[in-house]
Amino acid sequence: MLKSGRVVLALAIVAAAGLGGWRIDVRAQQSAPVFSASPDPHAAPRPLMVDPEQARADYVENCAGCHGLHGSTVPAKLPELAGRVGWFMCTPEARAYLIRLPNVANSRITDNAQLADMMNYVIFELGKGSVKPGTPPFTAEEVAYERKFALSDRSLSDERLRLAKQVVQRCHAPDSIKLLYPGETAK
Repeated sequence: MLKSGRVVLALAIVAAAGLGGWRIDVRAQQSAPVFSASPDPHAAPRPLMVDPEQARADYVENCAGCHGLHGSTVPAKLPELAGRVGWFMCTPEARAYLIRLPNVANSRITDNAQLADMMNYVIFELGKGSVKPGTPPFTAEEVAYERKFALSDRSLSDERLRLAKQVVQRCHAPDSIKLLYPGETAK
């Protein structure tokens, strides 16, 4: 029985490789990786998160107090993540911004792979519906590099708005992404 389960799992992974942009959840065990098919149909699926349960726990412990358990911040005047944050992955500059945010770059999570997992949870789970198919997940190496450049010398609100305008123009994100949360009254 166990052997046939592995065969089915292997077939699912191979099939996913041919379905560019589809996400396959292969949780044979609770901490099994979650895979994302590469846009290249010949490439193997790339793990989004090594340990999805730990990534969610890290989000709850480090981010949910302000951004909400499900990424919804209303009525707080903070950026809403749910169904929106993935748009920031569509340009290199906006993508880097997500890791350079002070509370991310200077996180108590010092392991870069663990922080990448948490950010992938934020992007691919909370941001579902706003991530373009084929968007590569954050890696430990990318997190290690970007967190060296934590934003500290500019207004985070101004920087977010500048980048939101960029993703609207270049990636056809909805204009509402410029607001902190849907329904916010523009200034």
